Amino acid sequence: MDLDSNNHSVFLLHYHLILVVKYRRKVINDPISDRLKEIFEYIQINYNITLKEWNHDKDHIHILMKTHPNTEISKFLNAY
Repeated sequence: MDLDSNNHSVFLLHYHLILVVKYRRKVINDPISDRLKEIFEYIQINYNITLKEWNHDKDHIHILMKTHPNTEISKFLNAY
């Protein structure tokens, strides 16, 4: 297990984020998922987030991400 550290702390923060399409409509296919992942990877650098796993189905996306304690998840999600 790889632990991250700051000057005075050691941490390991993972978030499991599930994004669901409104009314669970089946609109996510491989090209759409790839584009969403591309956008996620472009934005994650500014928020100290590392993408660990990305999976999708036709109506939702599962994201496993690793963050730092100073990461503002709500601001990241608004940017995304």
